[in-house]
Amino acid sequence: MKYAETKKVLNQLVADLSQMSMIIHQTHWYMRGTNFLKLHPLMDKFMAEIDDQLDVISERLIALDGEPYSTLQEMADHTQIKDWPGDWDKTTPERLEHLVTGYRYLENLYQHGIEVTDDEKDFSTQDILIGLKTAIEKKIWMVQAELGKAPEIDQ
Repeated sequence: MKYAETKKVLNQLVADLSQMSMIIHQTHWYMRGTNFLKLHPLMDKFMAEIDDQLDVISERLIALDGEPYSTLQEMADHTQIKDWPGDWDKTTPERLEHLVTGYRYLENLYQHGIEVTDDEKDFSTQDILIGLKTAIEKKIWMVQAELGKAPEIDQ
């Protein structure tokens, strides 16, 4: 099967991007306190960006004759991004830290995909993954800056 490992990485991204979208949505719903008026609508933009990445990844997987996960159960069974129960006990900074953790995981998964696509000589998919990884790195920088921290990309 052509691009077998690439397809596995892409499907992992389908599950994890779906989970990340829900985590961002939860942050949006359960946010309170300082910067609410700024951060609440910003989470809509963050969700749209992740959902756009999910669409690009899913469509690429289909173009490679793959079968993207498409049920909530498949997403839950395969995601590696941890979630939290919805509650009011977390502060906005804690929620943003949780977002950074998810973004860092995605950054690493994109890097793994870049390496896999290099091995399998699927340079079209690799090009997509490089661009999406770059966008995730920027998001890490921005959220970290909101938290008063450096991006810490090289950690």
